[in-house]
Amino acid sequence: MITALRTAAAAAALTVAAAAPGLAETVKFAHWVPPAHTLTKSTIEPLQAATADSGLQIDVYPGGELGAGPLEQYVRVVQGVADIVWGLQGYTSSQFPLTMVSELPGAKPEGMTGYDMIWNAYEAGQLDGEFPGTKPLALWLSEPNVFIMKDVDVRTPADLEGLKIRVSGSAAAAAVESLGATPVQMPAGEIYNSLQTGLIDGVITGASAIGDFKLDEVANSYTLNAPLGHISFYVVMNQSKYDSLPDAEKAAIDAIAGRELSKSAEEGWYARAESVIEQISSMDDNTVYTLTDEERAAFEELTYPIRDEVVANVGGEDVLKTMQGM
Repeated sequence: MITALRTAAAAAALTVAAAAPGLAETVKFAHWVPPAHTLTKSTIEPLQAATADSGLQIDVYPGGELGAGPLEQYVRVVQGVADIVWGLQGYTSSQFPLTMVSELPGAKPEGMTGYDMIWNAYEAGQLDGEFPGTKPLALWLSEPNVFIMKDVDVRTPADLEGLKIRVSGSAAAAAVESLGATPVQMPAGEIYNSLQTGLIDGVITGASAIGDFKLDEVANSYTLNAPLGHISFYVVMNQSKYDSLPDAEKAAIDAIAGRELSKSAEEGWYARAESVIEQISSMDDNTVYTLTDEERAAFEELTYPIRDEVVANVGGEDVLKTMQGM
């Protein structure tokens, strides 16, 4: 996968280099969710506002207009179909084994932000090989994952025995397996129908997705405060496209890219999650339960060893330490 991306990146660089200078003042930002998704206000609009005065125009193509496959987002930007894309590392977990460490249960220290974790490692050069051909503009984590279930109340690990639980990537899959359930990986856009038809029994993802993908219409039981980790996201730009921009436009991107844009994105996800939890808690036909510390500990006994095992398997011990500021 990485080799193919690097080859595509080299080809894209030659294409951009052949273009006439001074014409690259409009860039295409592609994603696969509706315009009303949290992504727009938290991430796209701040990026547009920060670069507008430079003359750079960022045109947005939502809902898969430049390609419907969420799993192909990174390839799409490397090949130049889009200039900027948003995606989830978990959808192509094998490309991001070290970044995925940030998603694991217990990886994020109390009081630390997810975006600081990932940028700590990226700026230390530990994640360079996972983002070939692109310039990362934002890297962040979602709010904590929760259980989103249909007709199943989760209070103990035993409640999950034998169930099929949707996950976004390898980190959550490992956690689900440790709890005795079967992980089913699929893009977020497929969750609604899968939960409605019984293809899956539940979902592990952030609470913001309940509102963004209308999962409250097909789910009715939610469990909070389980040690299930987070979901990582990226906004990346084709490196050659960035290099071709006038200096003023590159400077405008540089002024917001990195931790600043990532902070805006992560805070937007958290704010959306808080609003959604308040909403579903007010509905009489829902069960919204927060695990006690004692109940949470029963899950930690199973998921935290998986964290250590996965980190060891990918050689991520030093990466995790850097992420945690050690």
